Amino acid sequence: MLDPHVAKVVKTYLETLKGEVLSHPPYSLDVAPSDYHLFRSMAHGLADQHFQSYEEVKNWNHSWITSKDDQFFRRGIRMLPERWKKVVVSDG
Repeated sequence: MLDPHVAKVVKTYLETLKGEVLSHPPYSLDVAPSDYHLFRSMAHGLADQHFQSYEEVKNWNHSWITSKDDQFFRRGIRMLPERWKKVVVSDG
């Protein structure tokens, strides 16, 4: 069963994958997808960066995201079931 907080377009897509969708809270520190792939990678790129303005931050962020190819984002999504499994096995 799909969680009620998942957008309809996402629910429809997940149904096409024919996999089991695990129920979890809308936000959980243990299973936040962005923490594992996107933000961890971004943190490495931010190491030793110093910004002088909000505009510099926006420009860096835009450049960083557009430098990543589709496979970068797909890889992060594909890694989620294994991450979630680790959370479940360790009982949270």
